[in-house]
Amino acid sequence: MYNTLGNKITLSTFGESHGLAIGGVLDGYPSNVIIDLDYVQAQLNKRKPGQSSISTPRKEDDVVEFLSGIFEGKSTGAPIGFIIRNNNQNSAEYNALKNVYRPSHADYTYTQKYQHRDHRGGGRSSNRESANWVVAGALCQLLLNIHDIKIQAFVSVIGTVKYENEMWYNTCITEQSIEATPVRCPDTDTCTAMINLINECKAQGNTVGGVINCTIKNVPVGLGNPVFMKLQAQLAHAMLSINATKGFEYGSGFNSAEMLGATHNDAFTINDNKVTTTTNNSGGIQGGISNGETIYFRVAFKPVASIASTQHTITTNNEQVELNIKGRHDPCVVPRAVPIVEALAAIVIANNL
Repeated sequence: MYNTLGNKITLSTFGESHGLAIGGVLDGYPSNVIIDLDYVQAQLNKRKPGQSSISTPRKEDDVVEFLSGIFEGKSTGAPIGFIIRNNNQNSAEYNALKNVYRPSHADYTYTQKYQHRDHRGGGRSSNRESANWVVAGALCQLLLNIHDIKIQAFVSVIGTVKYENEMWYNTCITEQSIEATPVRCPDTDTCTAMINLINECKAQGNTVGGVINCTIKNVPVGLGNPVFMKLQAQLAHAMLSINATKGFEYGSGFNSAEMLGATHNDAFTINDNKVTTTTNNSGGIQGGISNGETIYFRVAFKPVASIASTQHTITTNNEQVELNIKGRHDPCVVPRAVPIVEALAAIVIANNL
């Protein structure tokens, strides 16, 4: 398996959904960075299950325990080891799934590849793994704070409900407005419609997907590479590693296919003795390298595959059966994915910095 992200600052993780604990090692992290443990835990709390009526009812404290690499409130330069204990597993709920492949899950492909799998909650392929990323991402954001690099994500789409703001990446959106509701959309009216849609799907035993928007501001010129480690490619790799992601676009994205060059090109200008661009269709990245403008991108998430409705599937013995999935699942994973998107973006930028 590939369990490591990054090549300068690296995160290697371990653990399964229903094991004793999950955790990771963040290596290459510089020394003498002040580690705000309350901030790290606060970011982790945004991701944890059971935080609202529109998320999974599984209750996990998700308290991170640091084992190494931090002393007297600062990083030492040594590998930072940490664990998050699993306290609220209900593995019996998954006994009926031991010999059944859940539609659109990793069960079938995982079994074919490894010939053995932990069926409890998806094991290693569970989104529980992403808690490790949030811890590492929070640590990386503390490093980015020294350079005034700020990352902010929010929910812009749930199903057919959309936050309509074409210039969202240039709009001043506060953390308070994003965290004001459990759906994490900065617009109050849109939030209400999103929550109603999620609750409707939940009542029907169904699920719904959505889109998360993210900005990275104050990025210096020169991060990334011109060939195989383009900055946008690294961001795409990280974002598409999140469970349930189906799409990634940065800058003008797919809209650029309908534009002409004269309209799409970002003209250079000088503003207060600083090189800048009059537009930002490039999304802060040109030729795979950051150009100093705001980096912005969107990540699309599919509906959660675990639904309460009856589905047709097969067993490990290739028998056709009907499946009714039990367990505790999100009717919509998108709001809980906001801190995950921010965390992975922070890891990518810190790795390049």
